[in-house]
Amino acid sequence: MLFNIHSLEWDKDLCEFFDIPMKILPNVRSSSEIYGLMKAGALEGVPISGCLGDQSAALVGQMCFQDGQAKNTYGTGCFLLCNTGRKCVFSDHGLLTTVAYKLGRDKPVYYALEGSVAIAGAVIRWLRDNLGIIKTSEEIEKLAKEVGTSYGCYFVPAFSGLYAPYWEPSARGIICGLTQFTNKCHVAFAALEAVCFQTREILDAMNRDCGIPLSHLQVDGGMTNNKILMQLQADILYIPVVKPSMPETTALGAAMAAGAAEGVGVWSLEPEDLSAVTMERFEPQINAEESEIRYSTWKKAVMKSMGWVTTQSAESGDPSIFCSLPLGFFIVSSMVMLIGARYISGTL
Repeated sequence: MLFNIHSLEWDKDLCEFFDIPMKILPNVRSSSEIYGLMKAGALEGVPISGCLGDQSAALVGQMCFQDGQAKNTYGTGCFLLCNTGRKCVFSDHGLLTTVAYKLGRDKPVYYALEGSVAIAGAVIRWLRDNLGIIKTSEEIEKLAKEVGTSYGCYFVPAFSGLYAPYWEPSARGIICGLTQFTNKCHVAFAALEAVCFQTREILDAMNRDCGIPLSHLQVDGGMTNNKILMQLQADILYIPVVKPSMPETTALGAAMAAGAAEGVGVWSLEPEDLSAVTMERFEPQINAEESEIRYSTWKKAVMKSMGWVTTQSAESGDPSIFCSLPLGFFIVSSMVMLIGARYISGTL
């Protein structure tokens, strides 16, 4: 939170505010250049030439080099990044503006909009470890397949509040729409749907901010092995979902940046030099009206999840307000308010 994404330098005013001497900070370098050589071992002399954060690396690994291309990584949480090209797009819908990559010392910087979902794969782990309705994470697909529907059950896994696009720390998890007929298979199906609905909310926010609706969504991460989840995602977004045959796109992106560095030149990342990648494609299999009805019901459930943590519950010693929100949430919230104030006052 000390880096100025416009000047691409450490921000003097922020460093002064936090009383951090700028001389102790490392030099800022691009994502693809030779930083040094391995000193020992089997790789002695091999250049270290690629450096990307995990979500930026996945964006590169998915070859989302054009404006408007987006990827969603399904892990413990979900992280959806959309390449906005050389311009910073500031969100009016709860998303974050970030540097995507700068693939070379003399190459231009590319920016992205990012939306994060706190609970994705973590909801499967919760069903396994807390409720015990599955013994392994893989069983969730089998349970969901048995019923093929949530039978009107909706699961909002707001265990840590709601992240993008709501940023609502007062929310808590709820399961609603239960009937006597509801069983563990329906809850399992609803848990998978929850991941997809949360992704839809971020995608809708991105479409509004960018002004150009996505024609398809590229996906990666461990949860993409679940075919029911991928089909649900296509149905709920009502656009195709595209999964590469190479699952480790984050590692691939870092390797691509390293191999393309000046002085290494193992391969080129110019558009004309990129080859087609084998993909698995999931097309929507329900009609648009059904997709919208399910989504609007989900949004109704989200509204009911808000406001559970109140000032009174905090004063009465309810530990959930502190235990369920990670420290980073409070830090980022404070920083967003600080930087927002500074941005409005014209100091950034």
